[in-house]
Amino acid sequence: MKLFWHKKPLLVRGAIPAFLLSKQLNEPLGSPISAQDLFKIAATDEAEARLIYAKPWSFTEGPFKKKSLPSLEAPNWTLLLQGMEARHPAAAKILSWFRFIPDARLDDLMVSIAGPGGGVGPHFDSYDVFLIQMSGRRRWRISEQKDLSLNPKLPLKILQNFQYEQEWDLEPGDMLYLPPHVAHDGIALDPGCQTWSVGFRSPSYKELLQEGLWRLAESLEDLPELSNRFADPGQPATHEAEQLPAELIKQVREKLKSLKLDKVDTFLPGIAAYLSEPKVQAIFHGPENCLSPAQFAQKMSVSTLKPHPQTRLLTLEGAVFCNGDNVTAEQPDPIQQAWRTLSAKKLLGPTQISQPNQESSLYEAYCAAWLIF
Repeated sequence: MKLFWHKKPLLVRGAIPAFLLSKQLNEPLGSPISAQDLFKIAATDEAEARLIYAKPWSFTEGPFKKKSLPSLEAPNWTLLLQGMEARHPAAAKILSWFRFIPDARLDDLMVSIAGPGGGVGPHFDSYDVFLIQMSGRRRWRISEQKDLSLNPKLPLKILQNFQYEQEWDLEPGDMLYLPPHVAHDGIALDPGCQTWSVGFRSPSYKELLQEGLWRLAESLEDLPELSNRFADPGQPATHEAEQLPAELIKQVREKLKSLKLDKVDTFLPGIAAYLSEPKVQAIFHGPENCLSPAQFAQKMSVSTLKPHPQTRLLTLEGAVFCNGDNVTAEQPDPIQQAWRTLSAKKLLGPTQISQPNQESSLYEAYCAAWLIF
């Protein structure tokens, strides 16, 4: 983090040591998700899938029927599957390795599977990314060039003048980290080449402030003193009726100061809520037969509770935000502590907790499938 994060690329050979160890034992490892499983996922309605062909460049969005997907040996194609942490436990496991970076920065894990020559063309990303080779080999060419203009004649965001400066062939288990705006081009060298990309989002200040302000405005509904109407019994006659009254400006300034709306701490809960929202494509299927609060408390005492793979949890000081909601507000201490453990550890072991009622945020999150046993 000190030397490379957001600064310069880093190649890590053998980032996943198991691949090299298994090769030495003459028992080569495959990807934890087979090509067949990836094709099945690409056929589902919930998948975020794109199929890209080179020579000439084209792309289509899924879902894809199996017969519409090329064979592993066919050249110049790439299948991209976004949000794979929600589709397979191996992808969720890989994401857990990156918690030396704040959760608020994490976006998702994308799996790319390609035939020989497959890729998405030379391009750049506006975010940090770790590219992990999981099956076959991929040749990466990178450049820290300043010219990031795109070719306007192509259907993909492909650089117009890519001049690579470094080149590596990544084997299974190798990893390449790239900070934002480093131009790169990855070309599959083998059939069924799999690269797993762990991406980190980078919201604009405009986005953060807009979302924080919007949620702050919503929270003002809960302040009854703001229902009082503006009054100006001391208003004198004026020769400048078109001017916004000085008394109104004065009273609004005082009100903002009393609400601390001029302090960043007032905006942070809204920003934390926004950054904890799940991806728009996230779908939660609650349990068919939801346990009663008493049954839920009993199961909590013997089972482990964990966030659904698509659930996002963030903590701001003592408050925990889950999927856009402050789930610790006005909750009893044991519930608040349970949420803090879930946010920090991503699981909650068997816990004796006083029987939660229908309004318990833990119980509500379980019924909504935000939390699962």
